[in-house]
Amino acid sequence: MPQNRKNLIDLFIGNLSNAIVHEIMEKATENKEIASHYKKEVENSLKISKKYRSKINPINAVLSEKDIGYIKKKLVNKVKSKLKERILEGYENINLDLIEELVNKTLRETKIS
Repeated sequence: MPQNRKNLIDLFIGNLSNAIVHEIMEKATENKEIASHYKKEVENSLKISKKYRSKINPINAVLSEKDIGYIKKKLVNKVKSKLKERILEGYENINLDLIEELVNKTLRETKIS
């Protein structure tokens, strides 16, 4: 069971990081058409991550401080990494300062912290 839980947490982190990256990308673009694509990706990834969250442990049960710290650290690192890749690919107006704020917001939304 612990391996399965670890996989669920990793899948949760992956989908949540995708949602955060696309939310930052949505804010970085001025093109309405592209922004709507990012918005749909945010909604889809957030929906999937919430399903994984409910499989990790009951949604009303609190995760341990160790799990919360692990998830937050991995999430911040993954989002930073993905956004830095995008910057190297030539994307502009990406605000890395939004990462911490959005990570905290999405962790509250998914009832992690």
